[in-house]
Amino acid sequence: MADSSFDVVSKIDRQEVDNALNQTAKEVGHRFDFKGTGAEISWSGESIEIKANSEERANAVLDVFKEKIVKRGLSLKVLDADDPRLSGKEYRLAVALKEGIDQENAKKISKLIRDEGPKGIKAQIQGDELRVSSKKKDDLQEVISLLKGKDLDIALQFTNYR
Repeated sequence: MADSSFDVVSKIDRQEVDNALNQTAKEVGHRFDFKGTGAEISWSGESIEIKANSEERANAVLDVFKEKIVKRGLSLKVLDADDPRLSGKEYRLAVALKEGIDQENAKKISKLIRDEGPKGIKAQIQGDELRVSSKKKDDLQEVISLLKGKDLDIALQFTNYR
């Protein structure tokens, strides 16, 4: 019998991020406490840029964006926000999106599976994802619940379960 397997990935649904950004931009444009602060949020290449006339307003826009991200079912672990920095008369805050599992995290997850997971589980690093395989499907379910229970630095999804 062939081994059963699944992939551990960290992917971002860009459409959901774009929807959250559009909702945030609309709310910032209509809310009374943002009137006259020059607060705005927009795409800047692959990252998101927040502008406002004060550090507090920039952080408030970020909080609204985080709220929208959570409502759309995404994890806050996909966001990597810098501190607001003064640029001319306005504060700018860059928010990068973290996608893919880097080598360091892949090794950490692989070690976690070997140490705490059931015996006979194999974890292979394949680029920016991790393939986990075993003879028993029950062991794979156990690994998924183990990884969901751990507080890792990245948002994980489980795909290609067969």
